[in-house]
Amino acid sequence: MTDFETITVPDHLCGYPGVAFGGYVAGLLAGRAAAKTVRVDFRRPAPTGVPVLLAGTADGGAELTSGELLLAVATPAGLGTDPSDVPEAPSWAAASAAAEAYRAAPPDGSTDCFGCGLDRTPATGLRQHCGLVPGGGGAGLVATAWTPAPELAGPDGLLPPELVWGSLDCPGNAAGRLLGGRPAGAVTAALTARLLRPVPVGEGLVTYAWLLGSEGRKYTVGTALATADGDLCAFAEALWVQPRQAV
Repeated sequence: MTDFETITVPDHLCGYPGVAFGGYVAGLLAGRAAAKTVRVDFRRPAPTGVPVLLAGTADGGAELTSGELLLAVATPAGLGTDPSDVPEAPSWAAASAAAEAYRAAPPDGSTDCFGCGLDRTPATGLRQHCGLVPGGGGAGLVATAWTPAPELAGPDGLLPPELVWGSLDCPGNAAGRLLGGRPAGAVTAALTARLLRPVPVGEGLVTYAWLLGSEGRKYTVGTALATADGDLCAFAEALWVQPRQAV
């Protein structure tokens, strides 16, 4: 290891109660990795409100640990998708309609997730309420339209990179459920992302996702973040896994 610091994820940055929001955790680790494209593998849930160790690794990556337990690891990586291969972003109107459809019929088991919680405001969460995009250019996509409030900005007035990573997480769950017929309860096993440009706050953004593959309890998705005008800001590939059913 080359450097380390002790961090504590605040309680409001949760996915499930007491569990740190995975997209945010991935972004923290990616910020320590010496690469433009980073893969983060989640090994165990990271807690909120509890000190954990964030350390760089000799291979240019980073890892998050709690005592002897490895929680997540980031490594420099490549993406199977090139920016030119990312589907065109749905229009602001189409993404807004998809978000309203999600909010009208949210999935069972919804929680107060920083990424997709229904009770979050633009100042307290990312509001990734991804619904099916209506026909006409959006076939095979889920999407949401959202505007992060100034309260989410970093010191530079932009959306911090770890929150950009966060916006690329929850849409994968919606893609699995609405495009792949997966049940609720899947978790992110790995997230690989590339950030392309600064992301403003106080301006409209569109996040969207699509299925890449599915096998057994696992499925893979692509996700992307664009401006309301369709300029690509970031994109990712994610591996999601359904928990084994109790017998």
